[in-house]
Amino acid sequence: MSLLTLGIESSCDETSAAVVADGRVVLSDVIASSLEFHKQYGGVVPEIASRKHAEVIDSVVAKALDDAGVTPADISNIGVTRGPGLIGALLVGVSAAKALAYVWDKPLVPVHHLEGHISANFLQSPELEPPFTCLVVSGGHSHIVRVSDYGKFTILGRTRDDAAGEAFDKIARALGLGYPGGPVIDREAKGGDPHAIRFPETRFPDSLDFSFSGLKTAVLNYMNNTRARGGEINISDVCASFQYAVVDVLSDNLIAAAEMTGDIKIALAGGVAANSALKEAVNRKAFAAGLEVFCPKPVLCTDNAAMIASAAHYAALNGRFAGSDMNAVANWSLEDL
Repeated sequence: MSLLTLGIESSCDETSAAVVADGRVVLSDVIASSLEFHKQYGGVVPEIASRKHAEVIDSVVAKALDDAGVTPADISNIGVTRGPGLIGALLVGVSAAKALAYVWDKPLVPVHHLEGHISANFLQSPELEPPFTCLVVSGGHSHIVRVSDYGKFTILGRTRDDAAGEAFDKIARALGLGYPGGPVIDREAKGGDPHAIRFPETRFPDSLDFSFSGLKTAVLNYMNNTRARGGEINISDVCASFQYAVVDVLSDNLIAAAEMTGDIKIALAGGVAANSALKEAVNRKAFAAGLEVFCPKPVLCTDNAAMIASAAHYAALNGRFAGSDMNAVANWSLEDL
C-alpha cells in the first residue's frame, strides 16, 4: 500500500500543496503564485507574500487533496518547508501544517527547502538513487551538495555573496528587463554573443565556492562606462556574456565536485536549473567526463510542494518528525538536519 504525503511550501512567493505517493509519484501539485503582485516592485515584498499565503493556503490544500482524489484519512504524513526563506511566509505554511497535523492526527515532518529542491529529481527520475552530487541554484542559494543517502547531505561549495539567481535579477533590473531576471536574461541571451564581452569569472584555489558580486559589479561598470562614452549597449550581448560567465563557473565546479567525490551521477536543482545555457553546459561537460546528468522539468525546478512531499517521505522513513512546538527558521542550515 502506498504511503501518501501531503506537502506544503510557502518559503517565498508561491503557495503550494501537493500529494505524493511513496516519495516518487505526484498525484497533485497545486501552486498559487503572488509573482504578479511583486513585479511592480522589482522583487518579492515579504509583507505582500505573507498576506497572499494566508489568503489562499486553505483553498490550495483543499484543491491538492481534491485533485489527488484522496481524503485526510488517506494521508500518512504532512511535510512542510520549515526553512530557509522569508520568515513571515514560512510561518503561514508551518502554522497550516501544524494545525492540519493536530486536527487530522498525522505526523508532522520538517523539510529543508534545499532538501526539497534536491528531491525534485526523484519525482522527475524515479530511477535515481543516492549517492550523487547536486548543484542547487536559485534566487537565494548556490550550493554544491553531496547526497550520500536520503536525508544525508554534505555541502561541498556555496556562494560567498550573491546567489546566481540574485545576480540574474539584479542585472535584469539594471538592463530594464523586469523581474524575475533568470527567464528574461535566458531568453534575451539567445540572440546575443556569449563571447562579445569578457566578464570576470571568480574561482577560488582549493575551493568549490562561488562569488558573483564581482561579476555583477563588472557588468554594471561596463554599462556605465559604455553610456559615459556615448556608446550603445547591446542588451543581447550583455545578457549572453553575463550568463556565460555565471554558467561556466557553475558547471565547472559541479564537474570538479563529482570528480572529487567519485560520483558518476550529477543533478541540477532550483529555479536557475531551468536555465537553458546551464543545462547545455552541464550536459556537454558531463558527457566529456563520463557522467550521467539528472534535471527536473521547469515546473519542478521552481518552488513547489511536490518536492517538499518527496523529501518529507524519506525524512519520515528516517524518523524525522516534529511536534506542535516546531517553529519556522529563516536561516536553517542544511547541515543542521
